[in-house]
Amino acid sequence: MKYIIVLGDGMADEPIEMLGNKTPLQFARTPYMDQLAKQGNTGLLATIPKGMHPGSEVANLAVLGYDPVRVLEGRGALEAASMGIDILPGEMAMRCNLICIENEKIKNHSAGHISNEEAEILIHFLNEKLGNERLQFFPGISYRHLLKLKGGDKRLDCTPPHDVIGTDFRQVLIQPLSEDSKSTADYLNNLIIRSQELLENHPVNQKRKKEGKDPANSIWLWSPGYKPQMKKLSEEYPIQTGAVISAVDLIKGIGIYAGLESIKVVGATGLYNTNYEGKAQAALKALKEKDFVYLHIEASDEAGHEGDVELKVKTIEDIDSRVLKTLMEETEKWDEPVTIALLPDHPTPCRLKTHTNSPVPFVIYKPGQIPDEVSEYNEFSVKKGKYGLLKENEFIKAFFE
Repeated sequence: MKYIIVLGDGMADEPIEMLGNKTPLQFARTPYMDQLAKQGNTGLLATIPKGMHPGSEVANLAVLGYDPVRVLEGRGALEAASMGIDILPGEMAMRCNLICIENEKIKNHSAGHISNEEAEILIHFLNEKLGNERLQFFPGISYRHLLKLKGGDKRLDCTPPHDVIGTDFRQVLIQPLSEDSKSTADYLNNLIIRSQELLENHPVNQKRKKEGKDPANSIWLWSPGYKPQMKKLSEEYPIQTGAVISAVDLIKGIGIYAGLESIKVVGATGLYNTNYEGKAQAALKALKEKDFVYLHIEASDEAGHEGDVELKVKTIEDIDSRVLKTLMEETEKWDEPVTIALLPDHPTPCRLKTHTNSPVPFVIYKPGQIPDEVSEYNEFSVKKGKYGLLKENEFIKAFFE
């Protein structure tokens, strides 16, 4: 048996008036998602443990059966693994966004989805001006970067920038959670202020402003942690080899700690212009060589963060017609059976432009199984599914069962 999970980041949503009070999943034309639901068994999965922030790091760990309460050490440390950066004892890693601030308020979390090339110039510039023996900046993809700090105390209250669009940035600066972590919070907040002074008139930003684009005029530091301790999936489940396919360092990092090979796809952007076909073909190739593939597609999440309903519908239809269609039609021809699961990690409602902790719809298709009575894939139809509401590692156990 081969296994593949197709993870449509943030696909789940709420009923939207302009869609006739349907969710994007209900409204979108998704014949292959619906076919999978007809042939498989469905349910809801609670991916966010009580009291935890509904971030992608929490949700994707939960989808793969890990206990985020126990193993999560923040996005930074996970993304470092994808970037080939080791987190040594005594070091703390943090996500470092390039963001746009306008009139003292956070305008967006992505600096207008700045290009990799522009972002790399700015991150190297910041490392030259602010980096030292204790502190280093590392460039990632688009607005997503990494900061590594020696001797940092992770007991900090940090706000993800995508949660506070339109908020005065000073109201959501880093707060210490203990007296001992106050010096770390002060140090990091000072870095944010200094970055604004350095970035404001950088040639990259001057050019972006002339072109009518948002400048990357501030860093934003969040999700601190040390090196996580995670078992490989092969130690818990009936697989020996696996691969992760994603344009996002966070997901690639989770995969690497889970013992999966990270496969790069040319043209995979983490946005709605990603190379859907390239991802589908890479997944098929990897699945022929390995036991398990975790295929992550970010596009719907970014559309949700932008509050763009039409774009979110399009990204869902693209996943259906440009990824799922290929996977289902090709694996149907194989001699070896393939188990296929489809789900989001969390909802990203267009109304809220951020993540929520509501359970997400999933379907698991196993060749030869008896399907349940669900004939459409969306947030409401799966409530009648065989699995009901799952939590913790119940989904991944059912998937590999």
